[in-house]
Amino acid sequence: MSTVKYFQADELIAFATKVFVGTGMSDADAAVIARDLVKANLRGIDSHGVSRIPMYVERLQRGLVNPRPEVTVEKVAGAVSIVDGNNGMGFIASHKAMAEAVSLASRNGIGLVGVHRSTHFGMGALYALQAIEAGYISMIFTNSSPAVPMWGGRTTFLGASPIAAGIPGGKYAPYVMDMAMTVIARGKIRLAAMKGEAIAEGLALDVHGNPTTDAAKAFEGVCLPFGGVKGSVLATLMDLMSGVLTGANFGGDVRSLYFDHSEPQNVGHLFFAIKPDLFMSPENFEARMDEFYERIKKLPRAAGVDEIMMPGEPEQRREEERSKTGVPITANVIADLTREGERIGVAFPRGRSEGEAA
Repeated sequence: MSTVKYFQADELIAFATKVFVGTGMSDADAAVIARDLVKANLRGIDSHGVSRIPMYVERLQRGLVNPRPEVTVEKVAGAVSIVDGNNGMGFIASHKAMAEAVSLASRNGIGLVGVHRSTHFGMGALYALQAIEAGYISMIFTNSSPAVPMWGGRTTFLGASPIAAGIPGGKYAPYVMDMAMTVIARGKIRLAAMKGEAIAEGLALDVHGNPTTDAAKAFEGVCLPFGGVKGSVLATLMDLMSGVLTGANFGGDVRSLYFDHSEPQNVGHLFFAIKPDLFMSPENFEARMDEFYERIKKLPRAAGVDEIMMPGEPEQRREEERSKTGVPITANVIADLTREGERIGVAFPRGRSEGEAA
C-alpha cells in the first residue's frame, strides 16, 4: 500500500497553477485548470485530479495542445452556438461553452452549445456544477479516444465518453450525475496501474482480448461497457452527438490522450442548459426538488445500507470533509508531481503525514 500524505486544496492549486504557467499558459487559464483538477480530488475523483498533471504537461510541451488558444463562439441558431477550442485545454473551451449555454437558456429557456477542436475536459461534473451555480439544469456529452468495443467487436472503437448532468436543488443537495460508459472509468484503471494495484474481474480485456485483472494490461487493452449492449449503445450516442454532430473527430479517430502524440485530439463536446422554471415558478420547482429529496431519504433501505443519497451527494460530502482534512495523495503520485515541478522550477508542497497537525 502506498504511503499517503495530505495537502490543503490551496497549496495544490498554487502548485498546479505555477506548473501550467510554466508551459506557456496564461495565469487565468492555468488557475482555472488547477482549480478544476483539485476540485476532482476534493470530490474523491482522484483519477481526474492532480495525478494527470504530468500527462497534460507532456502534451502541452509536445505542441499537441495550444497553451494560449483563441477560443471562439459562433451563434448558429436562435438557441444554439458552436465553440472552436483551437486545440487548447478542454477545460477552457468547456467552461466557455457552458457559460454560453446558460446565456442562451436565460433568453430562450434552453441553450445548446457544441464544441470541436477540443481536448480532454477533465471531470464532467465540473460543468454540471457550473450550471447549478448559475441556477440551471444541464446535460454534458463528450466523446473520447477509443477505449470500448462496439458491441460484438473485440477492438477499441468507441470512447469511454462520459455523460454528466446536474439539477439544482432547493435547500438540499442538488442532483449531480457523472459517469463513463464503461463498468469503471478508464482513469481509475490508469490510477490503479500507477499504484501497481489489481482491478476486479469483468472490467477489461488485455490487448489480445483476454480478461485481465492486471491494471496496466487493462489500460493498454479494452474497457468493457457497463450493462453490456446498453453501455455500448450509449457510448455510440455520445460519439454521434459529440463527434459527428459538432464537427469533431469521431468513430475511432479521437487521438489517445496517453499513447498517441502524432497530432491534436480534436475531441467533441455538447452542452445543454435548461431553465428550471420553464413550467412553473422557481419556488415551486425548488419545493418539488425538496420533496423528492425527502422522499428518497424515507425509502426502505436494503440490507447493509445506512442511507440512500441523491446522486452527487456522496461527492459533496467528501468535498466538505477533504476541505478540512486535506487531499490524500499517494507516494507514487507525489514523486511524479515532484519531478514535474523540478523540471519546470516549481517546488511541490511538503504536505503532512496522517496524524500530523495541519
